[in-house]
Amino acid sequence: MARTRGSWTGGALTVGSVLKPQDVARAVFHPAWIPQPLDPSVERLKKFRVIAGAVASLGVYTFIEGGFDFTELLENAMTASVVLLFLTPLTVGAMLWVWRRGGTVRQLRVPLLNSLLLLLLFVGCVAALLMLVQTVNGSANAAVIIGVGLTMMWMLIFTAYGAVRVSGNFFGTAATHRCLPPLLAMVTSWLVAVPDLVTGDLHGLSLTLGIVFILGAPVTVTAIALLEMGRLKRRYGIRLKAHPATLTPAPAPGPVPPMPPGMPPAGSPYLPPQGGNPYGHPYAPGGQHPYAPHPQPPYNPQHPYGG
Repeated sequence: MARTRGSWTGGALTVGSVLKPQDVARAVFHPAWIPQPLDPSVERLKKFRVIAGAVASLGVYTFIEGGFDFTELLENAMTASVVLLFLTPLTVGAMLWVWRRGGTVRQLRVPLLNSLLLLLLFVGCVAALLMLVQTVNGSANAAVIIGVGLTMMWMLIFTAYGAVRVSGNFFGTAATHRCLPPLLAMVTSWLVAVPDLVTGDLHGLSLTLGIVFILGAPVTVTAIALLEMGRLKRRYGIRLKAHPATLTPAPAPGPVPPMPPGMPPAGSPYLPPQGGNPYGHPYAPGGQHPYAPHPQPPYNPQHPYGG
């Protein structure tokens, strides 16, 4: 279904939202077209996956090596964003080839284009933030430093909150297939770790610490992602290898509807009110207990077999 006017932010943004970059990031980087989570347990797994992914992206060894270089961090984030710009379409393209027998690409055109637009938007924000930081660092004009610096601080909060959002929904790819975000998280985390493993660059750490910090995050992300996909398969029948068009839509999460007034609790016997008693008489009409050990025969008191 094509995106309608205002459906990206869901009408959540106002003029006053400009003063709250975290609210703008929430609306921009988690658009209204991204489907709601199916299960609270899957959502909790997603949060752990995001944390492990952040460890893989930032690298704990960066802080251990000595010093925290903010500019270098942004440059690394920019490099990772450019890699994602090529890696994400490549991974999705591989899955489209796997799904080719179950449906067509045309059926997924709108969510795929939306996800690509969200990816381009995030990469552009990281690039803009890096340019603002370099402008502030390279300028000696006080007016430029103050003006650009304020914009830089707004963009920093906006991009940081946006990074958390896109790490959770992985650029809205759940709108195409709910198993794509954990799959892409696995591929990305290993892509970050593989160069260090191949080159043997432990960033000044010992062999043990290097292996722990380099492999710890991708292994954790993989374990959580597999558990997430396993729950989606067991509870909702969502399989990674199945084309989204062949999957039965899962029930939309929502509150349980209230019981209509006047209805008795499920599984409880119901008797109409007796003799003005607002709660009904506890026994059957005529004073005979329904579970009496020797109930009276309802029709003929004589034994039915003439005994």
